[in-house]
Amino acid sequence: MILIGDGTVGKTSLTSRFVNDDFRKSYKQTIGLDFFMKQVDLPGQVQVALQVWDIGGQTLGGKMIGNYIYGAQAVLLVYDITNLQSFQDLEDWLDVVKKTFQGEEMPYLGLIGNKSDLAHIRAIKSDAHNKFADENCMYSYFVSAKSGDNVNSCFFRIAGDLAGVVLNKSEIELSSKVIAAEIVKHPAALPPPPAGRKGGKKGGAAPEGQKGAAASGGGQRGCAIM
Repeated sequence: MILIGDGTVGKTSLTSRFVNDDFRKSYKQTIGLDFFMKQVDLPGQVQVALQVWDIGGQTLGGKMIGNYIYGAQAVLLVYDITNLQSFQDLEDWLDVVKKTFQGEEMPYLGLIGNKSDLAHIRAIKSDAHNKFADENCMYSYFVSAKSGDNVNSCFFRIAGDLAGVVLNKSEIELSSKVIAAEIVKHPAALPPPPAGRKGGKKGGAAPEGQKGAAASGGGQRGCAIM
């Protein structure tokens, strides 16, 4: 199984979340490729050993990319739903796959929209994602490597498809990692100044308890559930 796509779309983070249930906030560019392996237990006591190859985004157009892709049973094209260019570049990545398997049976193709936790600032609509997947006979997934949302169920489904194991909806849902909500606490809003002291005299001291409020921004943001 191979993950391809532009740099910074989260291929390494996605793989690390699946294999190690880990997420690193700092970005480290993948040079060439990284190799991972994990066993997936499917219903009916079927075990699948997934070899996951994470291909660096800078390899597009390189001489080795065809060698990396050839022989893969599944090719997953990954993009960042907040980055339009990463979605547009999928045409080039898919062309490489088609040329590599020209005259042969195409591998399992998956389209993965990563960073679903940032759906509020998405640059690619779901309709465009689904259209690209349908036009190119690809399986469609939306995941978040950061939160882990849908990552396990995505790879679980792919493992089942490759092994010829038909999974029902409840089995796929059971494979999903439970995502815990993270509550971010911000300083409580400050009380309004006493009557008759609106802002005080020019150059005068701020009322007690209000010093530093403007600098910290406290009280201007409510609690957010990430």
